[in-house]
Amino acid sequence: MYLNCHSYYSLRFGTFSEIDILELAKKNRIDSLALTDINNTSACLNFIRKAHDYQIKPIVGIDFRNNHQQLYVGLAKNNEGYKELNDFLSYHSHHKIDFPKNAPPFKNAFIIYPFKQVQETQKTKFASSEFIGISIKDIPKLRLSSFRKLKDRLAILQPVTFRTKKDFNAHRLLRAIDKNILLSRLPESQQACFSEKMIPNDEIKNQFGEFDFIIKNTENIINQCSISFDFSKNKPSLNQRTYTGSIEEDNKLLKKLCEQGLPYRYKNPDNKVYDRLKKELGLIIKMNFVSYFLINWKIISYAQEKGYYYVGRGSGANSIVAYLLKITDVDPIELDLYFERFINSHRTSPPDFDIDFSWRDRQDITRFIFEEFSNVALLGTYVTFHYKGAVRELGKVFGLPKFEIDKLSEGNYNYNSLDHIHKLVVIYSQLIQGIPNYISIHSSGILISEKPLHYYSATDMPPKGFPTVQFDMIISEDLGLYKFDILGQRGLAKIKEAISIIQYNQPKKANFDIHDIEKLKKDPNINALIREAKCLACFYVESPAMRMLLSKLKTDNYLGLVAASSIIRPGVAKSGMMREYILREHDIERRKNSHPIMLELMNETYGIMVYQEDVIKVAHVFAKLTLDEADVLRRGMSGKFRSRKEFKDVQNKFIQNCRAEGYEEKIIFEIWNQVASFAGYAFPKGHSASYAVESYQSLFLKAYFPIEYLVATLNNGGGFYRPEVYLHEAKLFGAKIVTPCINTSKYEHILQQKTIYLGLSILRNLDHKTSELILLEREQHGIYTSLNDFIDRVPIGIEQISILIKIDAFAFTGKNKHELLWKAYFKINGTPPNYNQPLLFKEKRTEYKLPKFKTSRLEDAFEQIESFGFPLCGYYEIMASQPTNQNRANQLKNYLNKKIDIYGYLIAMKNTSTSKGTRMAFGTFLDQFGDVFDTVLFPPVQEKYRLRYKGVYRIYGKVVEEFGFLSIEVIKILKQDYIQDPRYT
Repeated sequence: MYLNCHSYYSLRFGTFSEIDILELAKKNRIDSLALTDINNTSACLNFIRKAHDYQIKPIVGIDFRNNHQQLYVGLAKNNEGYKELNDFLSYHSHHKIDFPKNAPPFKNAFIIYPFKQVQETQKTKFASSEFIGISIKDIPKLRLSSFRKLKDRLAILQPVTFRTKKDFNAHRLLRAIDKNILLSRLPESQQACFSEKMIPNDEIKNQFGEFDFIIKNTENIINQCSISFDFSKNKPSLNQRTYTGSIEEDNKLLKKLCEQGLPYRYKNPDNKVYDRLKKELGLIIKMNFVSYFLINWKIISYAQEKGYYYVGRGSGANSIVAYLLKITDVDPIELDLYFERFINSHRTSPPDFDIDFSWRDRQDITRFIFEEFSNVALLGTYVTFHYKGAVRELGKVFGLPKFEIDKLSEGNYNYNSLDHIHKLVVIYSQLIQGIPNYISIHSSGILISEKPLHYYSATDMPPKGFPTVQFDMIISEDLGLYKFDILGQRGLAKIKEAISIIQYNQPKKANFDIHDIEKLKKDPNINALIREAKCLACFYVESPAMRMLLSKLKTDNYLGLVAASSIIRPGVAKSGMMREYILREHDIERRKNSHPIMLELMNETYGIMVYQEDVIKVAHVFAKLTLDEADVLRRGMSGKFRSRKEFKDVQNKFIQNCRAEGYEEKIIFEIWNQVASFAGYAFPKGHSASYAVESYQSLFLKAYFPIEYLVATLNNGGGFYRPEVYLHEAKLFGAKIVTPCINTSKYEHILQQKTIYLGLSILRNLDHKTSELILLEREQHGIYTSLNDFIDRVPIGIEQISILIKIDAFAFTGKNKHELLWKAYFKINGTPPNYNQPLLFKEKRTEYKLPKFKTSRLEDAFEQIESFGFPLCGYYEIMASQPTNQNRANQLKNYLNKKIDIYGYLIAMKNTSTSKGTRMAFGTFLDQFGDVFDTVLFPPVQEKYRLRYKGVYRIYGKVVEEFGFLSIEVIKILKQDYIQDPRYT
């Protein structure tokens, strides 16, 4: 009897999940139910999947509304009707237009108009599939209405939005958040009626007892609705079935491409190569994954044609077929990559291919996919309310001042001392945590379906301009739609641009092959950088944590870097296995501590689980799970899947099987905790190997062309650190840094010999449009000869030209910046003219006689801080008191186990918690001579000094060493003051 139920995917309206609705229906003895979220179908598929568990017949539809005013409810009679409704919703969503007051005719869907809407529009004609919906509160009005005569057109439409008064209150708060207004100003028209609740089936029939024809009509609607999808374990994939249009032709093409790729990858392939290829091809063909491989091949073939750099990774990087098709650059034979991680006869989903492209090229790759294939959409994801965000939104709704909201959001309060309103904010923020706030786009997922995607969901059209389904990755996999992962990455853009800069700046040295990975792996200079952890700006290996790990491991080869790339992941560190791995790296005897089976399975990593496929190995061989069960375990280690029954069952079986094998309880749970702590975070080995390849490419550029590479790094959004750190590094390699100039700078930074000319992009307050005008005018009509010439040619306001003058962008004139500022103020009055064409006659300008001005180096430093966030001279020069000692980072070994007093400029910090939940921090600093050192602030010190913001600090602490890695355990730390800004003193 309930044909209008709302979950919390009725965004900023509903308050509980589609599963909660099913549980509520079960409690009220309801055996059929329609989920009709407002302008949304996000929950429909999971609702259908789970309804079977509750013995409830699922019906799905859409509650169509304009500005939350209900127009009509559409119910799908079948799968075709669901598509019709999705087509209709998507069209209006894509074009951002309101729904019409009357629904169009649907062949396979019912339309129910709410009684109130029918009364207002005085609609009198209804098609055979259209009904007037009557809720319990409408019954008194129906008795007096002429619509009572339309007996065959009346049906029960009792909305369900709430369970309790608390739900109703949360709903009102969500509506106020949605409208961005105070709760007290929320109009009734923007909220649901408190009567929108579910009552038992027999009670709702009693309410309509005098209208038995309404009950009968409603039951007829329910009986005619039937929708189903295959969520079974061995369901067929819904992805595009063939690449060529024929399965036979697909199989021939894949084999042919592999044959063509053999000579390129293997000059003298042995039986091991042929056996692996035969085994893979057999399984890929048997499991109907051929089109999946060919579609990925087509995508990277387009990238190769366009000269786009890319990296193929994911579990598919364990595949020799992917290696031969050039989807990846990882040789599974060389690395002995675990075959069953890539594919096995029990696996129902195709292997993962994460293909990274330059962030500059990714949009074109996405466009190509949408144009090349049919039935394409981006995968959706849900952005949910988190504690801080919920507190901020609710604080505004309750009218709290910002400083009080800040305290609440930071948890800086004693709950018992809060007043009533503040307590309500905390209580309801906890209630709405986890509720979807809005639908977004998955970071990389693209769906390429055999059938139109509106068979499964409506689509939105976000600003990116590509249709996006309204469900997430978990539901997509449940359904049998497997995503293609296309990611944007800045590291590849850095490599590509660095090579372009080298070709321009040092053409005679540009005859290297960045893709000759075998040569790079053997390069002693590259391996020395890894061993010494001098990897600043290099992909994936520049962070303080990675630098620390490489230093402790003394890694100096490709395989060591492959392992380090996965060891650094959160799970391995969390389980304590990162430290254990380092200990076993240096102590051969300690390796014997591992269980013999574990050591045999993971001999290369000393019996420690490092890679994602290690989970499969341990589950399959150690715990005697099937490969199918092992894969459930791997996939279920993170996110929504962890709470599912399938995962819980496999977890229990893991422990039971281990007991049956006779393992000690201590061993069983020690190994289970390792599995559980990191499987969702660790990389497959092939994935780590792909990352290591890109690391070697960037390390090669850093080793031989450091300045060119650092400029490319800056032009592509930097990396782990702030831009000033990369410019500082460039200066250490002999670069000269020149502030932006209107005659030499481009938008991005450029390099000439060893001089870096900063680009206009570094000026934080300079409009992008102004930069474009300056560069376009210069390109079309030549360099600017003077301030007057610039003002005549570029329409610019005084604020924008002041930014340029203050940063010395007019230094070529030879005039002092203060003089230029005065002249600019005299010459530019009011709004700048909008020149659409060059001036025929230049305005004669009065020249004013000004006094002589002086500018100091310190004044320039503060201008630079204001303009782009840091001084080129560094912060040590503007300290109020200069350092009282000359201690430096390269002297730390002389102070081992002793105290040191040293100055450092904070370039990176990480807050973390101890096992007891107390806060501590790690800080990375530059000393006054430009070298890097690391510190740790244990909880008592961090609690007392609260290391937080960038700046120069005086640090007193004890130098300690672990596996050759030196750091300072801070005892006392004090931030240093800067001189007063000379521009205002």
